[in-house]
Amino acid sequence: MLDFSYRALPWNIVFGVGALARLPEELDKLKLSSALVLATPHQTADGTAVVELLGERAAGLYDKAVMHVPAETAADALKEAERLGADCTVSIGGGSTTGLGKALALKAGLPNVAIPTTYAGSEMTNVWGITEAGRKVTGRDERVVPNLVIYDPALTLTLPAGLAGPSGLNAMAQAVVNVASNALNPIVASMALDAIRALARSLPRIIEAPDDLAARSEALYGACLAGGALGTGVTGLHHRLCHTFGGTFNTPHAETHTILLPHSVAYNAEAAAEGTQRIAEALGVADAAQGLFELARRVGAPTALSAIGIREEDLDRAAAVATETPINNPAPVTHAQIRAMLQNAWQGLAPVPLSTLAS
Repeated sequence: MLDFSYRALPWNIVFGVGALARLPEELDKLKLSSALVLATPHQTADGTAVVELLGERAAGLYDKAVMHVPAETAADALKEAERLGADCTVSIGGGSTTGLGKALALKAGLPNVAIPTTYAGSEMTNVWGITEAGRKVTGRDERVVPNLVIYDPALTLTLPAGLAGPSGLNAMAQAVVNVASNALNPIVASMALDAIRALARSLPRIIEAPDDLAARSEALYGACLAGGALGTGVTGLHHRLCHTFGGTFNTPHAETHTILLPHSVAYNAEAAAEGTQRIAEALGVADAAQGLFELARRVGAPTALSAIGIREEDLDRAAAVATETPINNPAPVTHAQIRAMLQNAWQGLAPVPLSTLAS
């Protein structure tokens, strides 16, 4: 018999090709009139285009967003928002800009609008993260949920195919952890499984035909669902490890998720057997962890921590940081087994079950 509780987040979504054009009228509906547009230095042109679209509704452009939301960047952006008299932020880009918008919502109560150009999925969550002194601190707070998310698949056409794979697998991780869970919720699992299917279908198509707008649209929809699953679901070992590497070693966010996901799924496979089997079925493979590993290879994504700047001597510290506080996870977490798993991930080896790792 079913026994669960579910509370949806206050999502407000506009989805479709050309949806960006609706931004001014949507801001009017929210009674917001002075937006600070957030972007990374690499997406200054995108940010400028949004400023031009908003016209008098734009307070200005802050194009200094970077990965993992350093505390000093959040403080600088907040100072700029206050100087310009902004009454909201509009983040265009991936997880870096969305994360910065969330930080300003958390610290100053500024409403935030997200316009994703990647498949991060973080725009659908109540999860925030700020990095200070080499540690990424994360939490959940409904105040950071964007007041509006505009999904325009055409905006993702500029995301190179080589980055689309890791970006989509980052979203995949948000879905997977909510199926291979010790707190399986049928509504969250339904969203997550639909996300897994959509991403598994669309990501290889994007690699084969980068201009396939239908594939881009399906991937963006999958990311939306995956973020929704994470926003109302759980995290565990996988996200703890990714936050450890991102906050402590400044590894690229999407690639870190891509590399670690097959290994964290294998680690929990025996303890979350039913959920892991459902993931495999959604992927259309016999083994979920191996299927995710092969999908990463198929879309040209990295599969080794050594490929993203991690040294072998960093693994001891990573395992220590990741296990220094308890983790809500299906399988027990020990330093020795995490260290052994990270060794495999560092070498780019195929994932193996927990029972085969050193204890």
